[in-house]
Amino acid sequence: MYKFFTDLFKSTPQTQPIPGKQMVQGRSGGYMFEAGTWAMVRRCLITGTANGAYYAGRTELTEDFVNTLKLAIEEDPCKVAEEIVYASDGRSVNNSSPLFALVLLSMGTKPEAKQAFLDIFPQVVRTASHFYEWLSYTKAIRGFGKIVRKAGIEWLSRNDVKGLAYQLLKYQQRHGFSNRDVLRLFHVHPPTVDHQRLFEWVVKGWTDLPEEPPSDALSQIWWYEWLKRNPEQTHTAIREGRLTHEMAAPVGVMDKQAWQLLFEGMPITAMLRNLGSLTEIGVLRADETANLDRVEEVLNNKDHLRKGRIHPIDVLKALKTYESGGRIGRSKKTWEPVARLVDILDKAVELSFEVQEPTGKVFMHAVDVSGSMSYAHVPSVGLTCSEIATAMALVTAKAEKNYMIRGFAETFRDLKITAKDSFSSALKKAENQTFGATDASVAYDWMIKKNFHADVICFWTDSESWAGRRHPSQALADYRNKVNPHIKAIYVTLTPYNITLVDPDDPNSYDFGGFDPGIPKLVQMIANNEL
Repeated sequence: MYKFFTDLFKSTPQTQPIPGKQMVQGRSGGYMFEAGTWAMVRRCLITGTANGAYYAGRTELTEDFVNTLKLAIEEDPCKVAEEIVYASDGRSVNNSSPLFALVLLSMGTKPEAKQAFLDIFPQVVRTASHFYEWLSYTKAIRGFGKIVRKAGIEWLSRNDVKGLAYQLLKYQQRHGFSNRDVLRLFHVHPPTVDHQRLFEWVVKGWTDLPEEPPSDALSQIWWYEWLKRNPEQTHTAIREGRLTHEMAAPVGVMDKQAWQLLFEGMPITAMLRNLGSLTEIGVLRADETANLDRVEEVLNNKDHLRKGRIHPIDVLKALKTYESGGRIGRSKKTWEPVARLVDILDKAVELSFEVQEPTGKVFMHAVDVSGSMSYAHVPSVGLTCSEIATAMALVTAKAEKNYMIRGFAETFRDLKITAKDSFSSALKKAENQTFGATDASVAYDWMIKKNFHADVICFWTDSESWAGRRHPSQALADYRNKVNPHIKAIYVTLTPYNITLVDPDDPNSYDFGGFDPGIPKLVQMIANNEL
């Protein structure tokens, strides 16, 4: 007589909570499990909240992040500090979220929070650009108190004067602050003669240029000042002074030879950013094989990618922008893409992720291609979450022999993507895939119907599932009952929502946040029972 009620425990519409389970209603109207404070902290640090998502604007998401982070800082400031460093070390899409979180950490009421802030400051604030961005957030939400001044003075007084001079020359102003503003704000007492000369250059400039650099630490400053007085000697200044594009371009004459000289000493981040400009001016061409060899040597080297903290999304962005010939992105230049460079970038995407040896397990990759995923863009990248999810699924598939990649929305469809696809072709296949409403349970329904025996199912999603006749966790239980009781379910959430499709009572379901390059490796470790 009461079968209608007991059936709810097996099949509950996603617009209702499962009886007996602690669930929250998402912004889409569906009920999911609450991710919890620490999952939310990691998601926001890695994915960022600055551009918003389909179901929530950037202001709403950032308010959620701030409130969650404040609670976490009061609970365990040292753990928050660890999470900030973890995200900042090449795992976050960019360093903005860790820098923003660093400011909130400095506002913690516990003494441990202040100390943790000072301890991790140099690990997170690595460049002058980071420093200015941190200052802009500090000015906006807390002001310049004792702890801020201590951090700033220590950063500007560091022993590596040559490195400091490089930063202050390369980034002379950012985020509403200039070098001069910073020195006046912090009243730094120069600890060495080189510091004093550097600070004098920042505040007053060098009216009378010495005949030669006053020291090795200030050599680039000297060459920059020399170039200001001799712009026709740009080639000499770049070659002898090892000036970067940011240093030489404002005061020099940037012809093809100048770009060639810059290219020969160009670090990996600048190279990735300037591939279009280098192609447009003719430094990178199909017949400039030596230059193409150098690009390959740099971008297709795991150590270079890791040391440069090159995030896979940075490479995906470069790939899509470069292949477009300048039609997308912020560049005003246009170019004819060099086919070999497209291949190099495609390989760089794969290398920028962390993977291990094939597991031999059977994988099902379920990529969320619903309207919300196709709408949401990662900040300043020009890629949808659906495209990024496809790429992340593909890199795992390339490491394995036994897999399927399908897309879910209100149905579960073949995306026609295989490990033979390049990332470029996979992005194109995912680009126009928008099936509508979101129902993650259809993946399990399809596998049950086809009796598909998967060892691992990976969902790449924003976790906003709401349109199904039953919850994904209920469909998973049904799949385990009918097909494979040992399947492991992994949900990779690509937006900073405080919800998850993972039932906290399920030991074989896992939740990961965002665009961490190490996720494919973690997926393989779970498949091998190593995690």
